[in-house]
Order: sequence, then C-alpha cells, then structure tokens
Amino acid sequence: MNTLHTLISTARPPFLLLTPAVLSLAYALSYWQQGFLDVTLSLLVFIAALAAHISVNAFNEYADFHSGLDLNTSRTPFSGGSGGLPSNPSAAPAVLFFAFFTLAITSLIGLYFIALSGLSLLPLGLIGILLVIFYTQTLTRYPWLCLISPGLAFGPIVIVGSNFVLTGHYSVQAFIVSLPIFFLVNNLLLLNQFPDQHVDKKFGRKHFVISQGRQKSSQLFLYFNLLAYISLVFAVAFNLLPLGSLLGLMPFVLALSTSLAIKKNPHDIALLLPAMAKNVAVNIATPILIAIGLLWSL
Repeated sequence: MNTLHTLISTARPPFLLLTPAVLSLAYALSYWQQGFLDVTLSLLVFIAALAAHISVNAFNEYADFHSGLDLNTSRTPFSGGSGGLPSNPSAAPAVLFFAFFTLAITSLIGLYFIALSGLSLLPLGLIGILLVIFYTQTLTRYPWLCLISPGLAFGPIVIVGSNFVLTGHYSVQAFIVSLPIFFLVNNLLLLNQFPDQHVDKKFGRKHFVISQGRQKSSQLFLYFNLLAYISLVFAVAFNLLPLGSLLGLMPFVLALSTSLAIKKNPHDIALLLPAMAKNVAVNIATPILIAIGLLWSL
C-alpha cells in the first residue's frame, strides 16, 4: 500500500459524508435568514470544516496505531479504524504530517474569518481546534467529555460558526437548529464505541460505554435520539423555525426502532452492525431533510 493510498484511507472518506450533510443545514438556515449566500465564504466554510474532519480522523488513526490499539481491534465498517497504518506502518510520519497540515488549513481559514468578521468568532474556533487536537489522546479518557465532543463539534461549532460567517452575527435559530445534530452525532460515536469497548479499556480509554456499560449506554442512546427530534418540534412550536423544518422528523421512526432494538439487546453482536448502519443513515438524512424543509418554507 503506497503512502497516498494510506493517507486517503486514514482520512476515512465514508465518514466525511457527515460534513456536507451538516453544512447543508448551515447553508439552508443562512439562506432562509437573509435570502442569499456568499459563494466564496460558503466554499471556504466547506474547506475548513472538511479539513478539520480529516484532521481529527488522521490524528485518531495515528494515535491508535502508535499506541498499538489498532493492532488489537476487530474492525467493522463503522469502528476499529481504517486499517491503513497497520497495512503500511512506514507511512505513520506522513499521516501525522497530514493531520497537522489539514488542521493548519482549518486554522488559516478560521483566522481569515476572524479578520473578516471580528473576534467574536475566536472562542468558537479555539474550542473546535482544541477538540480536534485533544479528542483521541485526552477526551476519550473522560466519559462525559468524550460523549459530547462529537456533537459539540458538528452541532454548535460547525452550524453556529458557519452561520456566523455567512450572516455576520450569532443567531438563536442557528443554536436551536444545531441541537438535533448535537444529540445525533453524539449517538453516532456512542454506538460505534460498542464493538471496541474491551480493547479501548485495555489501552487506557474511558468513554461512556466503558464507564457505564452497554445497558446504560443503550438507554442514553434512546434518550439522545428522543431529545434530537423533540428539540426540533419545540423549535417549530415556539416559532423559532418554520413548519417545513419538521421534514427532519422523517428519520425518527428509524432512529426510534434502532434505539429500542439496541436497548433490548445491547450485547447482541449480530444486531450491532445493521444498527450502526441505520444510525449513520439517520445522521446523514436528518440535517439534509431539515435543510430542505427550511428552503421549502421560503
């Protein structure tokens, strides 16, 4: 396996679909609020968000290979790493450089946004950068921080930050519309940690599945899915979002059925893979459908 192939593998391309899905919601909200989008700023937002996502994936791959975790895990399409570095160990320095390089792209674009819009964006940007750098090595050792970091990154940070860049100000609607994404993306990582529970514990991690077990984690998975869609309903009920936003409720049945199945059989390995696939579908479909609903409401 050559180095370029390894770099592509450690970026985890299938997982990167989440970034444009979430950004579709940020773009739609901004357009709904002001009736236009700046194409250049929209493109820079996309590059910055995608580079950050690639960076955290590459840091994760490098750290898990360096610690030996990747050599002990059982890979699935949704967990256990890409297998890129175990197949090509000599590419490890290139992967680490790749992680820092993509983080630098995000940082430079962020500095441009701050120069353009003011220091109000700086705290959000700094939190995002810190999440990328410290997620694998530090945050995975603190159950609640590890639990909410993914949702915080893709929800409030990406959506609220992108909306600020595209409209020039913070808005209540951006925070509210980020809440379903916060809960769903937390669940995306939470469920994907089920298969790695014992290996992760062996290598010093202490995420929620390790600290609380699969039974409590499956209950939290259900609650987070409920909160994601309840927050959307409340936003419409209080006139913070238009009625069309409720199009985002369409994946709720799939999310609920998956939650109940996992809650009933949290240790069923045969159930886990299809549940993780459905969970990915829910995470991709929900922001896109809310975005369509917002544009439909114009």
